[in-house]
Amino acid sequence: MSDLTLKQLKYFDAIARQGHFGRAAELCAISQPAISVQIKELERTLGVTLFERGARQVRLTTAGEELWSHARAILDRVDALSDVARASNGQTLSRLRLGIIPTIAPYLLPSCIAILTEHNPNLDLHVRETLTPKLLEELADGKIDTAILALPISEPSLVEAPLFREDFVLVRPTSAEGSPVPDGETLKKMRLLLLEEGHCFRDQALAFCNANAAVPRDGLDGSSLTTLVQMVSAGIGVTLIPEMAIPVETPAAQVCVARFPAPRPSRQIGMVWRKSNPLSEQLAELAKTLETHAAPNAAQS
Repeated sequence: MSDLTLKQLKYFDAIARQGHFGRAAELCAISQPAISVQIKELERTLGVTLFERGARQVRLTTAGEELWSHARAILDRVDALSDVARASNGQTLSRLRLGIIPTIAPYLLPSCIAILTEHNPNLDLHVRETLTPKLLEELADGKIDTAILALPISEPSLVEAPLFREDFVLVRPTSAEGSPVPDGETLKKMRLLLLEEGHCFRDQALAFCNANAAVPRDGLDGSSLTTLVQMVSAGIGVTLIPEMAIPVETPAAQVCVARFPAPRPSRQIGMVWRKSNPLSEQLAELAKTLETHAAPNAAQS
């Protein structure tokens, strides 16, 4: 077993996750022939076949499935070792891998980055924008340190630190300005434009309308809040956006913004990180800083 390397385990993990040698090679920034050679060498060292190789996809063998869980445990411990070393370097963060969801990133990141660099001038900041399920997966895998998203997550292995709460607003064509603001039940009967499946903001909007997420919505979904607002501007329907998005998304569009009467639809924004992360103390301090300084900026948007 002396020939087994961490690099081989990382390649093994990448292929198991991607189900494809080419995509795994691209993810690992090496050539496909090179990753294939490394896996063959790993199989020779372990004395087992790890993958069933097909024309379009590879699958883990029974032995591969069992060994993958052990490989993941080893890689997780290596990540934890790296975190311990980073935490022991001092009381301030030297590197931060921050995840953030798309319905927050464009509106909160500028103030977050300014605050982070002001308090940690030498901070090496890496930002990852993707949907909540992917961020939680990457948190569990140690690929990011913390994430800013909508709470609650209700995952026992994670710390949740609330930052601020913000309301949702209704975006309508300018021709609707001054007309009564519909409640959730009325809104459900309107041509409501929503983000595509996978966005938690979509689920929150549907919850306000008490609408069934499984109902087909052909042509009524968008990939971003920008697209939804432009669809409203074109007269296709109405939509909901978070309050922090108003100054970015609405000024150039032919739309009007209306606030709902109480109880208003809203979401809780917060930070999450692994309880086992050795950087937990520093991340908690970071959350307090963002709660103090970033939240007012969002609320005033």
